[in-house]
Amino acid sequence: MKKKVLVTEPIPQKVIDYLESEVELERWDKSEKMPRELLLQKIPSFHGLITSKDKIDQEFLQTAKNIEGVSNISVGYDNLDIEALKASKVIATHTPYVLDETVADLIFGLILATARRIPELQQYVREGNWNRSVDQSLFGYNVHHKKLGIIGMGRIGEKVARRAKLGFEMEVSYYNRSRKEDVEKELDVKYEEMNSLLQTSDFILLMTPLTKQTHHMINAEAFKMMKPTCFFINAARGAVVDEEAMINALENKEILGAGLDVFEQEPVAKDNPLLEMDNVVTLPHVGSATAETREEMKLFAAKNMLQLLKGEKPDALIKELQ
Repeated sequence: MKKKVLVTEPIPQKVIDYLESEVELERWDKSEKMPRELLLQKIPSFHGLITSKDKIDQEFLQTAKNIEGVSNISVGYDNLDIEALKASKVIATHTPYVLDETVADLIFGLILATARRIPELQQYVREGNWNRSVDQSLFGYNVHHKKLGIIGMGRIGEKVARRAKLGFEMEVSYYNRSRKEDVEKELDVKYEEMNSLLQTSDFILLMTPLTKQTHHMINAEAFKMMKPTCFFINAARGAVVDEEAMINALENKEILGAGLDVFEQEPVAKDNPLLEMDNVVTLPHVGSATAETREEMKLFAAKNMLQLLKGEKPDALIKELQ
């Protein structure tokens, strides 16, 4: 008898066919998240769950009596309670590698849009304000030959560093829990202590995962260290930043602007002050959101699921569970 797998978000036909060749499949095809109550009602009869949004915690694991593994369609996995998974001996996987280039593209889009004020200028043209010369108050700032400081030099950070060095001839420094001397040599980037990086960078890119240790890692003190001409870019997780402190830093002109793909509350509240700031570019957490990459991520998640249900070691087992 085939094992049963529940997928709680739409997947392309290619992935459906791949899974149905091996397992009994049930899908949630709506764009909105499956209600928690419905998930808990359904999950006891399933052996595997493929998801990107659902919280996998002790309550879920106690209810999911037959669950063998959870395959997360994301490189991040802050929706998973790692300690609860360990205690339950349930395998969990994620989808690194396949989205690195796509997210790096978006990050550079944020850097350029924020520094060159692209959204503001588009609105300026659309509102019919472009008569002859552009008002100098709308001029932006150079990106080339400026200093980029990357906090969290993972695979995506490396891709961004390559773009910055080779495409824009930027000076690139990074802070990481451990030095990456091979990356330093290959890309000509420099390791720098956090405080120094905060104080000297023209652009600061945050790329650390969200953990108990990194929650509100970038706080009021960190923003006060930044240059008043600094642009802050966050494409990691919203809660790594103290959002209230960031709003205060922007309002008090402690930094020049921000480019954000993530927020503490998602979807972002309609009354969030960040949405009213001309010097902030806001995106709806779309770092990996191209049709090609999302399909590849879902196929990767499906492959991880079939591997773990067969008793094989998945290609992308979450490191804390190895």
